[in-house]
Parts: sequence; structure tokens; C-alpha cells
Amino acid sequence: MTVNGLDFVLVPQSWRFCFIPTKLEHKHTERERERGEREMDSPFKVDILKGKVALLTGGGSGIGFEITTQFGKHGAAVAIMGRRRQVLDAAVLALQSQGIRAIGIEGDVRKREDAAKAVDTTVQHFGRLDILVNGAAGNFLASPEDLSPNGFRTVIDIDSVGTYTMCHEALKYLKKGGPGRDSSTGGLILNISATLHYTASWYQIHVSAAKAAVDSITKSLALEWGTDYDIRVNGIAPGPIEGTPGLRKLAPEEMKVKLREAMPLFKMGERWDIAMAAVYLASDAGKYVNGATMVVDGGLWLSQPRHIPKEEVKQLSRVVEKKSRTSPTGVPTSKL
Repeated sequence: MTVNGLDFVLVPQSWRFCFIPTKLEHKHTERERERGEREMDSPFKVDILKGKVALLTGGGSGIGFEITTQFGKHGAAVAIMGRRRQVLDAAVLALQSQGIRAIGIEGDVRKREDAAKAVDTTVQHFGRLDILVNGAAGNFLASPEDLSPNGFRTVIDIDSVGTYTMCHEALKYLKKGGPGRDSSTGGLILNISATLHYTASWYQIHVSAAKAAVDSITKSLALEWGTDYDIRVNGIAPGPIEGTPGLRKLAPEEMKVKLREAMPLFKMGERWDIAMAAVYLASDAGKYVNGATMVVDGGLWLSQPRHIPKEEVKQLSRVVEKKSRTSPTGVPTSKL
């Protein structure tokens, strides 16, 4: 669309839809674009998670699979819970081909019996549970008037209720002194959130509500279970991440260039970025972090689109300042 002679395009900014000029200078380099296509070395020791066992919901694809992979590469045994057997089998095969100890458990986080089966099976197979990652989520674009209460409830059930259900069923294994654990230290819960609800997001009322609840669950469990059971509970809030189902649904390929131009670092995040945050929080490096949700979005949630180019703002500011100094005024002005 065109406004005052400028062309605009509607794009999601930190999953918040906004209008930005299409003629902004494109500041990407070929090197930046290619960075996500090559495998990067981890800054962590290869055995930093050695001996740990992790259960991940939504760990068979996208961000979840990268977290699963990096946990495995850093020494952990991993169990993936998901609803689609075909996805689970493919993910487990890929992990095992890299020498990672991995199993897949079919189940739905909305069903308490499936959650209990997943944590029990993980402990039966690996002997313990140290880390629970709640990554299962649902999302789609919908304006409130077109979103049925059932659609709203479905996302709440997966993201919010599902997260709590998994935490509730895993407690007996994660708390200090639980099966397979000593009496001095508890485990970790890591909830995958978002930045949508920090302000407001177009066409994301259902997910914003769900992730706000997830953040609240993170804080409450960090307080209560951290105190009573020595369980650390933290979150990660990703921004737009390249090569994920979420980005493909919320930002089609045609929008990506314009989305990058609205971002402070002028580049998309990568699945690796989220996985490295997860490795940090899961390792002893993050042993004193509790109740925090780490935002990993390049600062995007802080930003707003530049409706006026910077040079025009500078010129306009000088003109306005000059006028203010030369214009006569009959009342004193305050410097405050």
C-alpha cells in the first residue's frame, strides 16, 4: 500500500504486525545470509551435559529438534515426546546417527495420562530425569472476530495447560531426592515462550494469552519448587527464527527481506541461537539462574519501525529547533 508517497508492507515484527517502508536500505551481506547455512561450533565443552537426561516436548522439529540435538551433542541422553509417530521416528533416527542416545514417545501434552507415560518411560529407559523442556505449541494467524472460543482454547490447552501438566507429572523425578537423584540437587524445567505478549501482537491474541500464562507458570514454579525441591525453572522467548515452521506460517518467504529490515541486527535468529541459550541454562553455567525468561530475539521486541528515514528526521529536527529559537514568545519557558 502507499501512504504519503511511500510504499508500505505488512510484516510481523517480533510477531507483532506493523507497517514499514519498503524502501529501507537493505544492510545484509552475503556472509550474514550464509551464516545460517553452515554448522557453527559450540562455545561450550562437549561434555557439559554429560550424564544428564532430558525429556523434550515438541523436540522432533524446528527449534525443539535443534535443542534436542545440541543437548545430545553435549553429552545428554534425550527423550522426545510428540503426537506424530513419523516425525518422532525420523528425529530419533537422525539423533542416533550422530551417536546420541535418544528415544521417541508418542503422546499429547493435553492428556495427563500421556504426560505421565512420557516421564515414566524416560526414567525407565535412562534411569533418571534431569531436564524437562516444554516446547510443544500451537499457532496460526487469526483476528479475534474470526477466532472461535474452541480455537482459542486449543492453543491455551497445548501451550499453557500442557506445560503445567508436564511439569506436574515430572515433579517426582526432578525434585531433590526423587527416583534416580541424590538428596542435594534438583533438576531443571525450561519453558519455551515468546515475546508476543510483552506489548500486543496483531492476529496473535490466543498465543499471546497462552505464552503470558507460560511465563507466569515459570515464575511461580521457580519460586515454589525452587524453594521446596531445588528445581530451577526458566524460560526462553525466541524471536523470528529462520527455518522453523512458525516462521513459515507467520512470515512467508516473500516477507522475509522486509522483516529483516525492521530488525535491530538486520538478520533472522537461528535455531542454533536458541539451542545455545538452552544449553547454557541446562548446564552448571546457569546454576544460579531461576525464574528468568531469557529473550533471544536480537532486541527486536524493543523496536518499532522507522516510518521516517533517519536523515529526514535529523533535517526536520534542525528546522524545528531553528524555528523555536527565532519565534517570539510572550511567556517564559521552562528548561525542565
